[in-house]
Amino acid sequence: MTPPDTKKPTSDMSWLSRRLLWTDKPEAVNGIFYGLIAICLALAAIDFVIHRHTYFDVEHITFVYGIFGFLVYGTVVFLAKGLRVFIRRPEDYYGTHATDSEPEDLAGTESLLSQKGEPDV
Repeated sequence: MTPPDTKKPTSDMSWLSRRLLWTDKPEAVNGIFYGLIAICLALAAIDFVIHRHTYFDVEHITFVYGIFGFLVYGTVVFLAKGLRVFIRRPEDYYGTHATDSEPEDLAGTESLLSQKGEPDV
């Protein structure tokens, strides 16, 4: 398996990172996307064929599990947006104890001024 970008050294990557390099290729992303669509369509087609032994009358509706899953997923997303109002912290919440408040030299990076003369705006 060849990495998609041969200019990047892979020797400093973990074995799992090297193993998953194929997912960086656009063809692989398209393949995963269309593969998931095929799986969803196959499961939807099976819903017409399979006979379920159900406990509730609502379970006889076609695609009820997919509809229920989508509604629950949407509910969780909107509840998380509402929860954000209560748990949000100001940007400077950690103050000087945050790692991004360290000088660049201490953080292990070179200063932008020493690289280009002026920082990009």
